[in-house]
Amino acid sequence: MIKINLLPVRAAKKKETAIQQLVITGVVIVLIAVIVMSLYVVKRIQIAATQDDIKTANSRINELKTKIGKLEELRNLKEQVKKKLDVLSMLRKNKMGPAQRLATLSDLTPERLWLTSYSESNQDIKISGIAFTEDLIAQFMRALEASSDFMLLELVVSEQIEMAGTKLKKFDISMKLESVAPQK
Repeated sequence: MIKINLLPVRAAKKKETAIQQLVITGVVIVLIAVIVMSLYVVKRIQIAATQDDIKTANSRINELKTKIGKLEELRNLKEQVKKKLDVLSMLRKNKMGPAQRLATLSDLTPERLWLTSYSESNQDIKISGIAFTEDLIAQFMRALEASSDFMLLELVVSEQIEMAGTKLKKFDISMKLESVAPQK
């Protein structure tokens, strides 16, 4: 019988298999390292792009905040101008108010009735005058009531007086203004 020593062949095969396994393991490790590195680089690029987007968004937010600040400033200026215009219009109205009321009184005063005094304090108005008859006083009061300027008319005094030998009726009327602009 022939004996063949297979031991060196088996050892050589084992050695060859071990080398192949080491090479395969090395290649796998290198491939894994390449994959991990490429994923790392891709993620770093994504992070850098996201950080750039964040910086851009923050700069845009700051620009918008300055614009909003300017808009708020403009709104405040607009409100201030509106308040000033309201004050001016109120001053104009108050300036023109007494003159208009006196013009209205002049238009409403019948002939043979004379106004001797006029006083105005806030909403209260007091008028004194002289008339030939009580009917003229009544006509004058009806005209005042029909006016849009006056309300709550009240005849305070109506008495007979004598001037230059003529009997006349002296009267005092109190009333209120229809509407007064609120004073600030």
